[in-house]
Amino acid sequence: MTDRKPMTLPRLAQMHASGEKIAMLTCYDAAFASLLDEAGVDMLLIGDSLGNVLQGRGSTAPVSLDDMLYHTTCVRRGVKHAFVVADLPFDSYHVSKEEAWKSSAALVKAGAHMVKLEGGGWTAETVRFISERGIPVCVHLGFTPQTVTSLGGFKVQGRDEAGAARMKRETQELVDAGAAMLLYEMVPSTLAAEITAASPVPVIGIGAGVGTSGQVLVLHDMLNITPGRRPRFVKDFMAGKDSILAAVKGYVDEVKAGTFPVDDVHGF
Repeated sequence: MTDRKPMTLPRLAQMHASGEKIAMLTCYDAAFASLLDEAGVDMLLIGDSLGNVLQGRGSTAPVSLDDMLYHTTCVRRGVKHAFVVADLPFDSYHVSKEEAWKSSAALVKAGAHMVKLEGGGWTAETVRFISERGIPVCVHLGFTPQTVTSLGGFKVQGRDEAGAARMKRETQELVDAGAAMLLYEMVPSTLAAEITAASPVPVIGIGAGVGTSGQVLVLHDMLNITPGRRPRFVKDFMAGKDSILAAVKGYVDEVKAGTFPVDDVHGF
């Protein structure tokens, strides 16, 4: 993998257009960033999931922008090739478009190539404001962890006709506003595949079936080191492997081949 060129947004768009799958994992420090880079992971997400897996919190809501800046800086120090995406944490982009820009700019200064925020509807104008000023934005739709309380828990989104129509409408609004990437979590596989086929930008899935442009998992989940029950859409890639590097390479290989996820096993 030493001859790899750094991943870019145009290259990710080309992969989506050609059907070449994109492999993405969460990452929170320089050591894992280097290992994931070596294993061929295309994109690293500094997720606010660090609140759960690193800080032991019950949700992502308490994660601060300072937390995200620290971990983004750490990850970028270990990266040579992968495209780096950083989450805008809860309460860092909600008050105004100007606040969202300042938070996004801080993450870019810390090393992110792209920022990610959650939700459709009101976020479209925020996406437009940020993207028009030169920072690529990924939007997280479906199940959105920052608003788990208002969603009534860990529930699949877009199962009924009204929910699916709303997701399609919000997707179009966000793409029109300049979103450069979409991420769907816990969305019916058929709906995610339909949206991906029509989307001009890459769609990353987590619990959204094999029909998306690529996949992401929380690193600690796929290495089977997260305490408690894992979500349905997670696979233990450490099983039968003799190293973390081998497990991550196995994940990359299966995503690229389209053998993970399996809709009937990991999807909804």
